[in-house]
Amino acid sequence: MTIGDAAKASGVNAKLIRYYESIGLIPEAGRTASGYRVYSGTDVNVLRFIKRARTLGFGIERIQKLVGLWQDRSRCSSEVKRIALQHIDELDAKIAELQAMRDTLHELADACHGDERPECPILKDLSS
Repeated sequence: MTIGDAAKASGVNAKLIRYYESIGLIPEAGRTASGYRVYSGTDVNVLRFIKRARTLGFGIERIQKLVGLWQDRSRCSSEVKRIALQHIDELDAKIAELQAMRDTLHELADACHGDERPECPILKDLSS
């Protein structure tokens, strides 16, 4: 199938497919005699796997490891779990950081009169 067909079937746009090829996340596609990329059903499955991993927030490096583990039938699931748990820890840290930012902004917004006066604790905090 063409890159357009693979994009439709996988939900990954053609530009990303070319990018994933360029960084070695997916193997280089075969080519027709006229130079067009040709993808298989297996390629589409890998693209779907990558897309799902991206929606869960995994970075390219971890996705590369996960794809390798997915394709390795002799893999240890403990390695997959380790990667997932490490990602969860990082997500928890980001969530805590975002919550702290939200709480700070909420406090600053509550302290701001929001009226005609020029004093504003939000701007004061940002400038300090």
